[in-house]
This record gives sequence, structure tokens and C-alpha cells, in this order.
Amino acid sequence: MLRSLMISQAARRTLVSSPKWTFSACSCSALASSSPASWWTTAGVGGCSGSGGERERVGAWRLCRAMFATLGAVDSGGLKRKMAKTVGTHNGTFHCDEALGCFMIRLTDKFADAEIVRTRDQKVLETLDAVLDVGGVYDPENDRYDHHQRGFDEKFGHGFVTKLSSAGLVYKHFGQEIVAKELGLNQDHPDVQRVFLAVYKSFMEAIDGIDNGINLYDTDKPPRYANDTHLSARVGRLNPDWMDEQTSEAEDEAFRKAMSLTGGEFLESVRYYAKSWLPARSIVADCLADRKEADSSGEIMVLKQFCPWKGHLAELEEELKIDPKIKYVLYEVLHLLALLPYWYQNSNGLVLLVMLVSFSFRMSKDQHCEMLSVRYKYE
Repeated sequence: MLRSLMISQAARRTLVSSPKWTFSACSCSALASSSPASWWTTAGVGGCSGSGGERERVGAWRLCRAMFATLGAVDSGGLKRKMAKTVGTHNGTFHCDEALGCFMIRLTDKFADAEIVRTRDQKVLETLDAVLDVGGVYDPENDRYDHHQRGFDEKFGHGFVTKLSSAGLVYKHFGQEIVAKELGLNQDHPDVQRVFLAVYKSFMEAIDGIDNGINLYDTDKPPRYANDTHLSARVGRLNPDWMDEQTSEAEDEAFRKAMSLTGGEFLESVRYYAKSWLPARSIVADCLADRKEADSSGEIMVLKQFCPWKGHLAELEEELKIDPKIKYVLYEVLHLLALLPYWYQNSNGLVLLVMLVSFSFRMSKDQHCEMLSVRYKYE
């Protein structure tokens, strides 16, 4: 669920879209709705519709919300149900970090399927269960995760030195829970920690760096080319264009798309490390442990099953303090390259069908690869 509260300078209105419950300030009643409807009916003094001041509307909203939380919600079947948690972030132009942060926090037990409230109204933010990327407060005990305030310099730890964005803050505090769920393991399992760190290194840290304006590397020269295809740039392009009609509904719909885009790529990253990266690491670790079976020097490793190995070997050598280092990695690869058949006419006028097939065996030495190929020509 996503709800946007926009207090404009001219009309000072509260606009709300796509909630799960129809909620009227006049009656303070919660009604189940099977289709998206307006959460908020603007109310003036005394609870009647009109153009009353912002203070009365916000006060009525907060009062009704408190009553709603106390009484609970009643669905269409008449069953009492607990009110969903609320997570706030700012309205207006959005970025990759809060879109991803909102997606991730809803994957947790504490904020499962929480309602997203987009507003900069501090009074409203104070009533919410969690606040991301707005509010000027980093207080994990009270689920406040902003990074814009003066003096903020929180890092992920574990050797990483990039300042965190709101997405990085959510991942720091909830990432292990999310990863453990995806892997189907307890949070204290070693593989959860490995994937938790790997996803930050390969996926999350770039989002933190870009949002905080941290360059990828130090340079006094202009870039050779523009890179406008990374995730943060693609999220930025989802914002309503300046030539489009500026409405909270259009903005909220664009934010939903941003949450879906960032969340989908985040889960793809986690699942890659669970499905591909971890099994490859296990294979390399086993072969590294058996290296002296191939040669007593311990400098040759035989990869019993081909898999991506270079990064894993470097990390495992450092982690396990391997000495001497591996100098040779042996593995077998069968390449069957069937080129498109082509016809040609030789000097005797005979038309021949030629196909090339290549079988290859590879051996790596100090990251250099040599290939021996045998080519067969059938005529």
C-alpha cells in the first residue's frame, strides 16, 4: 500500500491514494474495500467536509488514526484485524535509495506489507512506525533511518568505508533477516553472513555511494563516457517528467514502479549469490582443501567440476591463510563450436560442405590461460 500526503503552499491539501482501507475523517470508521479507494476525506472543523485549516485536518487525521489503531480494523467478513504498520518517506522527487529501502523493509517480519506514507509533514512523520530518508534523524531503536542530517557518517562496517544512504541503513539493520529468509536458513548460519556481505559489496554499496555523491574513484580528468544506465539513473528517470501534469497520483504510481524495479534487482542479486555463487564457493573450497592430492607442493589445484573460481580462490586463500599460494588451476572444458555450414567450390569444381569443430583443454597459470585446440575438417 502506498499513500501520499502532500501539503501544498496554495491549497494546503492532503491527498491520499491507493490504500487498503477506505477511511473517512467525518465518521472515523474503517471499511474494508476490495478495490483501491480514497483513504482520506478532507475534513474541516467539526468533521464536516470543507476547506478547513491544515491544523484541523492533520489533527483529525491523527485522532482518527489513533482511534483506528485502538479499535482495530474490521474486514468485510466482520473479523477484527490488526492495523498494518506504516513506513514514511518523503514525497516529491524520489531516488533509488528510499525506493529500495521501502521495498526491503516490507520484507521483514516487523514491517511485513507495511503501508508506505509519502510526506514531509513532520507531525505526520512522528506518528509513523518507521521513517526513511526524511526527518533528519538516524535512530535505529525507533526505526528512523535518515542520512541527510549534519554530522551523519554511518558506515556499513566489515571494512567498508562508504557513507550509507537510507537503503544502506535498512540493509545494515535488516539485511541479514532478509537474506536468511531467501536462503531458508537461520540468521546465524555462516552462509547468511557470506551472502549478506557479498550483496552489499556488489549491489548495495554503489547505491549508497551514488546517493551520497561519492565518486567511484579519484580523478582529475573528465570521464571518457557517460554511464546513465545504472540502477540509480534508471530510477531517476521514473520520476514524472517536468512537462507532465504534476499530481500526487502520478508521482505515487511512479514510486511504486521504482520500488518494484529496485526490489526486483535486489532480490535477483540475493538469489544469484544463493543459487550460483555459494555452490561455486563450496566447490572451490573443497578442491582447495584437497590440493595436495594433486601435487605434494600444494601449489596445484584440480577443479573437479568447472565453475567460476578466480574470485573464490583469491578470497579463500586470504581467509584460510593459504601458503604457498596456488600457482596452477587445472580444469577440463569441452567446447563444441559448430559453425554455420557453408559451401564452396574447389579448383576441381567439387562443391564441399565444411564444418569446424573445436575441442579445448584449458590450464590456468597465474591468471594466464593457454588453450590447446584440435580442429577437425570434414570434407
